[in-house]
Amino acid sequence: MLLFFTVVSTQLFCQKNLEFFKIIPSDTPELFGKEIISDAYGNRDMALAPDHKEFFYTIQYKSGAFSAILFSKKIKGIWSKPEVAPFSGQYNDLEPAYSPDGSRLYFVSNRPIDSSNRAKDYDIWYVEKATGDRWSNPIRMDAPVNSSKNEFYPSITKSGSIYFTREMEGKDEDIVWCASHSGRYAEAVSLPDEINSKGAEFNAYVDPDETFVIFTAYKKTGNFGQGDLYISFKSQDGRWAPAKNLGHIINDKGLTYCPYVSSDRKFFFFTSARWTSPPFNEKQNIASLKKKLESPKNGWDNIYWMDAKSILTLK
Repeated sequence: MLLFFTVVSTQLFCQKNLEFFKIIPSDTPELFGKEIISDAYGNRDMALAPDHKEFFYTIQYKSGAFSAILFSKKIKGIWSKPEVAPFSGQYNDLEPAYSPDGSRLYFVSNRPIDSSNRAKDYDIWYVEKATGDRWSNPIRMDAPVNSSKNEFYPSITKSGSIYFTREMEGKDEDIVWCASHSGRYAEAVSLPDEINSKGAEFNAYVDPDETFVIFTAYKKTGNFGQGDLYISFKSQDGRWAPAKNLGHIINDKGLTYCPYVSSDRKFFFFTSARWTSPPFNEKQNIASLKKKLESPKNGWDNIYWMDAKSILTLK
């Protein structure tokens, strides 16, 4: 985790504390919050509050053996040191997602649902904004959203509908959605063939107005890496257009996933395990090798961001 013990380290933190959301990044992906958010550990998926004053993200050990949700708050123009979210740190929690109005924060967890204290499969939970900056105790969503299968990566729209990933019989995973009718959810329905296939599609960010969806397709023909990000736009008649690959500038040779677009559509975020690999420019010694291993781009997941314009004009 991120630990700061001395005055010197605090000063270094302040020097590295970027004005994250004041300067729009370029159309080339860059590490987000280098050495504060994106560091030598596994950092992935994030959610920025609609007012841009708070964000949550996941720190995860490789292979998902352990994951916790961290958060940072903007106080007098400065982002605070990341801490474990008040509702996380005991079970495997990941993939935070705000409701469009910021009153709820959804996330995924395998925490127990009864007094047995036995871990369950992964379900979608949420916390509600309480007095001040406090959050309620976690609340598990009922069926038909949650099931006996794993559910991941919630995305909530202004209509109240929820999109998420679900394990499917006879295949790996699909992106599904539950429409909201007077506060009640309809049964989950897979998105059409323009998005889902016989392979694995997962981790979809759906625009709150439901005008576009960005998702990962795993080991799909035409991919630049194992899993690539794609985008599909919805037409005025409600049909999803065939998904387009976001291209090699975004999609690396490994897995590119966990897409997210800020509510003002200025910033595009995603997760990638990019690394600096041999051959190096010069022969390395033990100190330089350790420095590479203890820095971002060491093969662990990290969060990248860029100007969102270039991907939102791919119609």
